[in-house]
Amino acid sequence: MTINTNLAELLDLVVKEGGSDLHLFAGGSPMIRVSGALIPLTKYPALTETETEDMLRSIVPESRWGSFQENQTIDLSYAHKADIRFRINGYRVQGTTALALRLIPRTIHTFTELNLPPILEVFTQREQGFFLVVGPVGQGKSTTLAAMIDRVNDTRAEHILTIEDPVEYLFTPKKSLIHQREVHIDTSDFHTALQSAFREDVDVIMVGEMRDYETISSAVTAAETGHLVLSTLHTNNAAQTIDRIIDMFPSEQQAQVRVQLAGSLIGIFSQRLIPRVSGGLIPAYELLINNNAVSTLIRDARTHEISSVIQTSSQEGMIDMDRSLADLVHRGEITVEHAYEHSLDSKTFERYL
Repeated sequence: MTINTNLAELLDLVVKEGGSDLHLFAGGSPMIRVSGALIPLTKYPALTETETEDMLRSIVPESRWGSFQENQTIDLSYAHKADIRFRINGYRVQGTTALALRLIPRTIHTFTELNLPPILEVFTQREQGFFLVVGPVGQGKSTTLAAMIDRVNDTRAEHILTIEDPVEYLFTPKKSLIHQREVHIDTSDFHTALQSAFREDVDVIMVGEMRDYETISSAVTAAETGHLVLSTLHTNNAAQTIDRIIDMFPSEQQAQVRVQLAGSLIGIFSQRLIPRVSGGLIPAYELLINNNAVSTLIRDARTHEISSVIQTSSQEGMIDMDRSLADLVHRGEITVEHAYEHSLDSKTFERYL
């Protein structure tokens, strides 16, 4: 399989310009995202439908092209040259082919390098439990999970299993044995791979994304039965995350799920990438730690009170998003305007200022 030469040139340009994403679509010039902003590459002419389809087909294995034609969308990873990887989504827009390509950084960075709180180290050392990294699309969730998994790899002799669609960061085994399974290639779906993990002598499981209640149910069960389970959800904060998980289950199962989640959850980390005054992006974050008070709120369906617990529990290590944003403003890292855009409660944010 030989990559389309025009696509190869554009992938090289993403790396050269320090971009994070590339968008290709019929009827417009390619666009690149740099430091959160989309920039049109006007020196390139508008792409045609034939050109975008040829670009996608040049990197999709022949065995999966039929799936794209049937489903009108496809996710895959692509290794460009020796050490550059992209996560790719091909999809249809009004009958034409479009591509969204995200650069996967070559290096798995540490918490310090990513400007993440050191307390995340604590969760990598847990023997069992359920930990979630949440936030909207494109906010660095996969990068944070990769840092956590690599920290386990640095410090513990464990069997780590990742289940991803597609595989993004590639881990080099250090102290741990690491197996990475890709949906559609190594397994049919997340749920099947999780069920199989119970027979594979696994200690730590990373689930790239929880898309249905079968996957969530298996993940919670794994956390209850002696595994450390890390995963992501596209939710805005800790309280919404808990509600989303429970709402995925049939109503007759929700009371039992609350009990399970109250016992197995160890923490929820929500993050946003904010434009930095000096250039680039820096994370602001919220951290919920499941203590006795939080566990009771989950069981009693009082998740609307969780935000107040986070705000008043900084001495236990919890982190409030609005306080995190205010701290970044005080340090001169971000502007007040950008902080307001990502604030969860503007009045609370103003008090911290």
